Amino acid sequence: MDDLPRCRRATWAEADGWADRVAARVRTADAVPETIVGLTRGGWVPARLLCDRLGVKRLVSLRAQHWGVTATRDGHAELTEGLSGPVAGQKVLIVDDITDTGESLRLARDHVTAAGPARAETATFLHIDHATFVPTYTAETIPRGAWVWVVFPWNYWEDLVALAEKAAQHGRGVDRVRATLRERCGLDVPRADLEQVARRAGIE
Repeated sequence: MDDLPRCRRATWAEADGWADRVAARVRTADAVPETIVGLTRGGWVPARLLCDRLGVKRLVSLRAQHWGVTATRDGHAELTEGLSGPVAGQKVLIVDDITDTGESLRLARDHVTAAGPARAETATFLHIDHATFVPTYTAETIPRGAWVWVVFPWNYWEDLVALAEKAAQHGRGVDRVRATLRERCGLDVPRADLEQVARRAGIE
């Protein structure tokens, strides 16, 4: 039976606040980049929010696939798609949503550095301090003893399906799964949302 993690559901208001904080720290360091690299998929939205706040017009992507089970600390990362555009000679900021293990961001930084930028820095909205890689800029650090699975608004439905599938192992049915998510994950999910994913998650 899969273990269910403690969860934290992030809001769009929090995401805006994190973007403001990271952008302010980049400006304070006098390090506004010429190009932002969004690490897909989780880093796409944070990267676009930072482009907006920093006035950066050039956004390219780099894909790191994290293999393993959703909402666990297991798995490993590998780069599956290279940079979507050149960064040689550019001041670059590589962006992801969170450093949990830190493996994805480290791989991305090394890949971008090999492409010959003038500078390559990194940023995440959240950083869990057991990660093996520390970003140049971050908005909030979560102590290692307070590890949670963060459900970001840009992957809410995907995570809800995965968590509901795990919760269904403790008892099927929308109401039972909802109660399990509340009790074991600290995640209070509207019943209508679970009804919407019930068939996909196999919890009916």
